[in-house]
Amino acid sequence: MNLMHHGIIISLLIGGVAGWLAGLIMNGTGFGVLVDILVGIVGGVVGSWLFATLGVSLGGGLLGSLLTAVIGAVVLLFIIRLFRRA
Repeated sequence: MNLMHHGIIISLLIGGVAGWLAGLIMNGTGFGVLVDILVGIVGGVVGSWLFATLGVSLGGGLLGSLLTAVIGAVVLLFIIRLFRRA
């Protein structure tokens, strides 16, 4: 496996953990493993954009990426649940 494959696997793992943690934080059972992973990955993008816009950095590395993805996933889940109630 080359370096690119490792990056994809790590992104999927971070996304999965972030989606799972965001589901717990938002007092939900989640949407299932695959959707939780997608929410975590998209949450990482949302979190990165949000923190860049606010000029905030949680640091680099695995922990910073995980925190960014979890916070982004929580924001994303909040928005999704707003639309589901409407």
